[in-house]
Amino acid sequence: MPILATDYQPTFPFRNAHINTIYSSLFRRLKPLPFKRKRIETLDDDFLDIDFMENGSRKIVVLCHGLEGSSSSTYIQATAALLSANGYAIAAMNYRFCSGEINRQLTTYHSGKTDDLHLVISQLLPDYDAIYLVGFSLGGNLVLKYSGDGHYVLSDKIKATVAVSVPVDLHNSSLELSKPKNLLYTWRFLHTLRKKIILKHQQYPDEVALAPLRQLKKLIDFDEHYTSSLNGFKNAADYYTKASSKPFLGSIQFPALLINAMDDPFLSQSCFPVEEAEKSSYFHLMTPPYGGHVGFVSFNRKHYWIEKQIMAFIESNP
Repeated sequence: MPILATDYQPTFPFRNAHINTIYSSLFRRLKPLPFKRKRIETLDDDFLDIDFMENGSRKIVVLCHGLEGSSSSTYIQATAALLSANGYAIAAMNYRFCSGEINRQLTTYHSGKTDDLHLVISQLLPDYDAIYLVGFSLGGNLVLKYSGDGHYVLSDKIKATVAVSVPVDLHNSSLELSKPKNLLYTWRFLHTLRKKIILKHQQYPDEVALAPLRQLKKLIDFDEHYTSSLNGFKNAADYYTKASSKPFLGSIQFPALLINAMDDPFLSQSCFPVEEAEKSSYFHLMTPPYGGHVGFVSFNRKHYWIEKQIMAFIESNP
C-alpha cells in the first residue's frame, strides 16, 4: 500500500519528541475503566490475566501493551475507553509477570511471544465475529509478527491489526536505545526489570543468577543475560533475529497499519519499512514527523490523535 498521509500537527511543546513521549504517563488523567479480570491457564501450566470490557458487542479489540506496561498503562486505558464507547468489546492483555503477580514458569514475556497471544485469540473466537489486534511498542511488534510470520493458521475473524511506535527491527532499536539521549528511558525500564529478576531468582534460584544484574547498563545487556536465557534464545542477537516483526510485514494477508513517528527516540531508521509498505497489498505505513514514542499528544483534547487513528482504521475494516 502507498504510504498514508498524516495530519498530526501538535502544538509547539509537543514537537519535542521527549516531551511528547513523557507527557501522557506523567500528566494525563483518565477515569479508571470498569475492567473485569479473567485468568486464562496456559498449556505449560502458567497463566495470563486478561482485563475485559464486555458490552454485548460481537466485535472485540485485543490490546497489547509495551515493555513493562500492563492493562493499566495510560495508552491502553485511553484506547480502550474510546473503542468501548464506540461499540467494541475490549480484551486488554497483561503478559506473564505484568498483571501484578509473578507467573509460575521460568518463561516470561518478550517481543515475539506469539503463542500467548494466539491462546487469547483462540479463547475469544467462539464468542466474537470480528477480532482486531492493537499493539503498542513491544506489543506492536507482537501483533505484527503474529499477523505475518505464518506460524499459526489465523482465523478469518481477525479483521485488522494496528501497531503504534514499533521497533520492528529489534537489534537496531536496541542500539538506538543505548544512546545517551535515551538514558532516562533505559534507567526506568531497567529499574522495574531488575526487581522482577530478583523475584524470579527467589522462585528459581538455580536457574536465575543475580550476578549479571550488577553489569546491566543497557537494555541489550538485560536481553543478553535474561530475556534470551529465560525464553529459549541463545543470546540477545538470536532473540532479536527471531522475534523481530520486520521480515514478516510483507507476508501479512489482511489489513495492517503501522504508525511510527519520525522523531521517535526509540526507533532506528530501519524501523520505517517504506519498501515493505509500497510492495504490499495489505500493510499500511504512516510516519508522522512528530509524536515521540507512544505519544501523539493532542493537548486539551479528551481523545488523542493516535486513538482516533486506531479507531478509524478499525472502522474502515469491518
